[in-house]
Amino acid sequence: MSRHWWQMTPAELAMKLQTDINRGLRVAEAQRRLAQDGENRLQTKNRLSPWKLFFTEFADFMVLVLLGAVVISVALGEWHDALTILAIVFLNSILGFVQEYRAERSLEALRELSAPQAHVIRQGARKTIPASQVVRGDLVLVEAGHRVPADLRLLEVTGLEVDESPLTGESIPVPKTNRPLDSPQLELGDRKNMLFAGTTVTRGRGKGIAVATGMHTELGKIAGMLAESEAGLTPLQKRLEHLGKILVLVCIVICVLVGVIGIARGEDFRLMFLSAVSLAVAAIPEGLPAIVTIALALGVQRMIKRSVIIRRLPAVETLGCATVICSDKTGTLTQNQMMVTTCYLGGKEIEVTGDGFAPSGHFKWQGQEIRPLEDSSAFPDPSGLRMLLAAGLYCNNADLELIPKTKQWRLTGDPTEGALLALGLKAGLNRERVKRLAELEFTSERKRMSVLVEENGARFLYTKGAADLLLERSTKIRWWGTEVALDERHKQQLFQAMEKMARRSLRILALAYRPWTAEKSTLSEDDERGLVFLGMVGIKDPVRPGVKAAINLCRQAGIRTIMITGDFPVTARAVGEELGLLRRDGLVLTGTELDRLSPAELRRIIGQVDIFARVNPYHKLKIVQALKEQGEIVAMTGDGVNDAPAIKEADIGVAMGISGTDVTKEASAMVITDDNFASIVAAVEEGRGIYSNIRKFIRYLLGCNIGEILTMFSAVLLRLPFPLLPIQILWINLVTDGLPAIALGVEPTERGLMQEPPRPPQEGIFSRGLGYKVLIQGVTIGLITTAVFSFALKTGASMPVARTMSFCTLVFSQLSYVFACRSETQPLVKMRLWTNLYLLGAVAISGLMQFMVVSHPLARRLFQTVALPPSAWGIVFLGAIGSVVAAETVSWVGRYVKNKLA
Repeated sequence: MSRHWWQMTPAELAMKLQTDINRGLRVAEAQRRLAQDGENRLQTKNRLSPWKLFFTEFADFMVLVLLGAVVISVALGEWHDALTILAIVFLNSILGFVQEYRAERSLEALRELSAPQAHVIRQGARKTIPASQVVRGDLVLVEAGHRVPADLRLLEVTGLEVDESPLTGESIPVPKTNRPLDSPQLELGDRKNMLFAGTTVTRGRGKGIAVATGMHTELGKIAGMLAESEAGLTPLQKRLEHLGKILVLVCIVICVLVGVIGIARGEDFRLMFLSAVSLAVAAIPEGLPAIVTIALALGVQRMIKRSVIIRRLPAVETLGCATVICSDKTGTLTQNQMMVTTCYLGGKEIEVTGDGFAPSGHFKWQGQEIRPLEDSSAFPDPSGLRMLLAAGLYCNNADLELIPKTKQWRLTGDPTEGALLALGLKAGLNRERVKRLAELEFTSERKRMSVLVEENGARFLYTKGAADLLLERSTKIRWWGTEVALDERHKQQLFQAMEKMARRSLRILALAYRPWTAEKSTLSEDDERGLVFLGMVGIKDPVRPGVKAAINLCRQAGIRTIMITGDFPVTARAVGEELGLLRRDGLVLTGTELDRLSPAELRRIIGQVDIFARVNPYHKLKIVQALKEQGEIVAMTGDGVNDAPAIKEADIGVAMGISGTDVTKEASAMVITDDNFASIVAAVEEGRGIYSNIRKFIRYLLGCNIGEILTMFSAVLLRLPFPLLPIQILWINLVTDGLPAIALGVEPTERGLMQEPPRPPQEGIFSRGLGYKVLIQGVTIGLITTAVFSFALKTGASMPVARTMSFCTLVFSQLSYVFACRSETQPLVKMRLWTNLYLLGAVAISGLMQFMVVSHPLARRLFQTVALPPSAWGIVFLGAIGSVVAAETVSWVGRYVKNKLA
């Protein structure tokens, strides 16, 4: 069995890669390998040309239905209607094309993570070359601030630490070694002698040999997964596609029945053909896709105000029916900014508050705020606390800078040192007041760092590092305001304190000092003895404000939150418990344990797992796929490159706007601009509200269309003349299916939506009684219109008057019905009329347009209507009111039965 790179010795590496580990590759050999293997770039799959991508939008089923409606409209001679439908088709196709084109840029964004330059050794000489020219076998040099250009096996390290959070999700920089590792099975985060392309060196320097470039790197493998994963249809798209098929079937049946029956009665063939085709056009709510798009677009505008940017319109509705949110820990649930939350001094814990690297916050002891720079009786040892903070501030190489545009603090250097720097600045200490004379740097072997400083004419040695090491090198301890001999009693108490802090998943760092009496201004390891142990600090990646409440609200809404992280299980469990995410019987599963499970075993256990820890990008993808196979609607949030494939695979991918990489944003359907998990809850609520509004105008459109169909069909069955002419049917579609339906799309979100469980993924669009309500309302409108037409004829009215009455009854019945569609849970009498002014305006405009059709001479000639007397208008409005009463009665009966069965 071949050995992995991390298992090999330098000699084995040199033999395997045919290179010299001291002088590097010959220039000619490097050129040969570059020509053979290709440039060190991320490649994309062959993409469709923009034109082909655009024309694929016309393969959508509803688009084909609309194009059929265009053909029918042309056959009727209704060119204006045909042009309107074509405009709708092209608008939707252009929107879809733009979204698809932007999504294809995700792999191009991956390329930007490659380092622009690399430092290599070739033929014994150091060279700076474009990172794209690095080949396998190259000797690569890295140091603090460098982005790693390829996957490297380390040969030499000096205090080397690397931020691997974009790949692994681990928030703390990883110390590196050059020693071979024995285990044949290691996760990315455990390969301590490897560097990976796209990660950043935070401390120290090193030399490594390139073992993988381009698409063969770990970053390249992610790019490959991202290219292969295909986005499926959203629940809304699936439902609309199903609805379109039903409507086409209805159209065919109606055309055949009306045509056959009419011809059998001896009606004029041309009139029957035009009437049947007009009904077919009426049966297809051609404005439905446009209205869905408008409703989603308006929802997007509202969500921008709530720090959410939607990149793909159907994503709003999809998130609204999500059943699981898979969230990355680092940078999503937590801030990805290390912060000191606890100081331990003289047997006492001091709580520290704040927000990440921001140098603002408070110090609290026993619930009371204390000020470290002020001598006060509130705390027994204020001078000891100042020395503890000074040790962390001076023994430090990090820098913090406030970015004016974003109001965010940017760290340069090691995150742990950034936390200590922010701690000292919170207290009001000033690092500029001291002069640094010498430094012993931190290394993974030494596990400590020391500096010699001069302050106000006095010299001090400050040391920070692992607590056990500093205890070994200390002879005294600061205790209750005095320096006393460090004995076993103190050590035992310190170990108990460390165990307590470790259970809270705090990273513990100890601080010590001693006065400097020597004449020299240099340091050696022998000087790091005889120290005075000052105390310890507990550092963690704090959770984001509001996340705990957001997770609780998700639970109320029936949405399960799963944490997926590359961090260690102990840390992940502590964060999960702090957030209330980990259930009492919930499981924590590691990536190694996940690998041992078969797909069937994973599907069986995944409902019990609340936290996946120590996982890699492939695991995240596997988890999302397993959840989808279980019928879940999955939302995946994240910010790092490692999240991108799972984000694209999920039903809806959510990227963080501030900390998220370009890769993640481009692969996502939604971006949270404030990086706040709570904003996702706002998106869930908005998505549920938008889907509810879509159901409302589907209820309205189809109820109206069924009313038109039954009006004509019932007249055929009763052997009555046609109550409507083809031109009048098309006008009804225009005046009732447009503005009122759009206005329903901006209906305010109903209360209690976030207390309801998510819609079942298999739920049809006509579920929960919607189909029943549509059918009853359509039958009611059709029967009332037919009754008005029949009554007018029987009472001696002329055919033009009877048709005008039925024409107006149908229009005003539909305009009245729209108010009954405003809510699926509340009766009309309990809804405030003025909460949707858009609907009032839309109904008023449509009503005025209908009045114009029967009052203006030119319009009367065009639509073959006549002016109606007051008595006829009374009958028309009586029929319209009857439609509303019927709709409300149906809704009341439905609610009554539902409550009785509940």
